[in-house]
Amino acid sequence: MKIKPLADRVLIEPAEAEQKTASGIIIPDTAKEKPQRGKVVAVGKGTKDHEMTVKVGDQVLYGKYSGTEINLDGTAYMIMKESDIYAII
Repeated sequence: MKIKPLADRVLIEPAEAEQKTASGIIIPDTAKEKPQRGKVVAVGKGTKDHEMTVKVGDQVLYGKYSGTEINLDGTAYMIMKESDIYAII
């Protein structure tokens, strides 16, 4: 990975948006919801007051409007503070 988050920040690769509903209806691109889960691909070292809880490879849930979207080598990622992550799944 070419990018290393600083302090208490985490780099996440979002999961793919759902392609169809549970009943089988195909969702068009314009109606797809932004994913709220993903895989941690890089973690900062934390701060002196905050030790990092998540680690690379963890599947996490995060807020709908959390973080900043970035694009690296054609892949979309989210970078956010660890406090924006709600749970490890």
